[in-house]
Amino acid sequence: MTFLIIVLIAVPVLLIIWQISIYNGLVTLRNRYKNAFSQIDVQLKRRYDLIPNLVETAKGYMKHERETLEAVIQARNQAQQAEKKVAADPGNPESLKQLSGAENMLSGAMSRFFAMSESYPDLKANQNMQQISEELTSTENKISFARQAFNDSVMYYNTQREKFPNIIFAGLYGFQEAALFELDDPGEERKNVKVSFT
Repeated sequence: MTFLIIVLIAVPVLLIIWQISIYNGLVTLRNRYKNAFSQIDVQLKRRYDLIPNLVETAKGYMKHERETLEAVIQARNQAQQAEKKVAADPGNPESLKQLSGAENMLSGAMSRFFAMSESYPDLKANQNMQQISEELTSTENKISFARQAFNDSVMYYNTQREKFPNIIFAGLYGFQEAALFELDDPGEERKNVKVSFT
C-alpha cells in the first residue's frame, strides 16, 4: 500500500520536474538566440555609425553625386529603424523580414556609392576614406559571422521547440517559432560589398 502511495506521488512530481526541465531548456535556448542577435545589433550599429562619416568624407569629392549620397543615408536610416524593431524582439519573423529588405536596400546603395567613387581618384587616395573603408569591411565581416551565429542559435531553438513532447509545452507556454535572419535575395548574400579603395 505504501509503495502504491509513493508511486502515486512520485509520478506527478516527476512529470512536473520533466515539464519544468523542458520549459527551462526552451527559455535558455530563446535567450541564446536573443543574445546572438545582440551581437548582430552591435555590429549593425557600428556600421550605421560609419556610413555617415563615409558620406561626409565623400561629399567634398562627389559634389555631382548628391542623389547617390542621399540614397545611402536614406537606406541607412531605414535599415537602422528596422534594426531597432528586431532588437526589441529578435524572433519576430515580420521584423526580421523588414530588416532583411532594408539591409538589401542599404547594400545596394552602398554598392552604387562605391562604384561611383571609383571615378574619383582623389577620393580613393583620401586617408580618411581608406580608414573608414577598412573599418567598414571589418564590420561587414563581423556582421556575417554574427548573423551565422544567430541563425545557428535560432535553428537549434526551433529544432528543440519542435521535438516531441517539447512542442506540446512550447505551445502551452507561448514559445513561438523564431525566424532566421536571411537576406530576401539569396544571391545577394554571396556578393560582398566592395569597400576597398586600393
